[in-house]
Amino acid sequence: MAISSLPQLDRFFLTDAGLETDILFNKGIDLPLFSSVTLFTSDEGVDVLEAYYRGFLDLARAKGTGLILESATWRAGPDWAEPLGFTLAELDGLNGAAIELLRGLRAEYADVPVVVSGCIGPRGDGYDPGKIMSADEAQAYHAHQAGVLAAAGVDMLAAITMTNVPEAVGVTNAAKALGLPVAISFTVETDGRLPTGEGLGDAIAAVDAATGNYPAYYMVNCAHPTHFDAVLDDGAAWTARIGGVRANASCLSHAELDVMTELDIGDPADLAARHRSLIDRFPQIKVLGGCCGTDLRHVTAIAEACIK
Repeated sequence: MAISSLPQLDRFFLTDAGLETDILFNKGIDLPLFSSVTLFTSDEGVDVLEAYYRGFLDLARAKGTGLILESATWRAGPDWAEPLGFTLAELDGLNGAAIELLRGLRAEYADVPVVVSGCIGPRGDGYDPGKIMSADEAQAYHAHQAGVLAAAGVDMLAAITMTNVPEAVGVTNAAKALGLPVAISFTVETDGRLPTGEGLGDAIAAVDAATGNYPAYYMVNCAHPTHFDAVLDDGAAWTARIGGVRANASCLSHAELDVMTELDIGDPADLAARHRSLIDRFPQIKVLGGCCGTDLRHVTAIAEACIK
């Protein structure tokens, strides 16, 4: 699918919520190393995922929007095979199964405009940038999973919880080499800056400069709106590149969330109102979903507040 033909560029598309936190905390199902792709190792796990996605498909149908089906492959890159107990070939197979599920659901919900997105997470942790690769190293690493997802038939790729610029550039270039559209979603701390300390605007400008403005759009995820709404500069060119938000339910910092043993679901109504304020300021934001701590309740509240 060409970048210019992505339907979420000019109309509202919902996406899902905090898949891993929903499955782990709300449904009580263990996810080794927080990897939802492990659910594809059993029929029961696939049933859980299918039911999860159906909730968002039904919501999109009810609200008359499209839906981006994001694959359960956030923590399914090559480095995770051995820690999860898989060979690389086995992990590749699970990546393919994740896309097969989404394509099947799209065929079933033919009346709902659906974009199948292959989700790529950071090589390391989504909160801590750890050892930062060069852009070339990042491209070489992420090209493997990107290629598997492309072969499985995705419409686009989405790099979720990017913590640093070189890795975001690497994923972008991997997508570019495959001719696939890509959305780059940065995570920010409570001060609105990347975990590396860079400003969000500086990070977006740097990725655009390094890749010829290749990302179809940027997103912010895994942070509460109170963490980043003040740094969004009305009228700035970089802000106009932000096309989606997948916020956390909680106002807590990443460090605080990392040690919690219970889920903080925040205030869905307040979260929805903050999204309404964001899209009033930035009408180019068309992709709305959730991240850690959110579930169908939060995305429903956001849809009801923002989509009239």
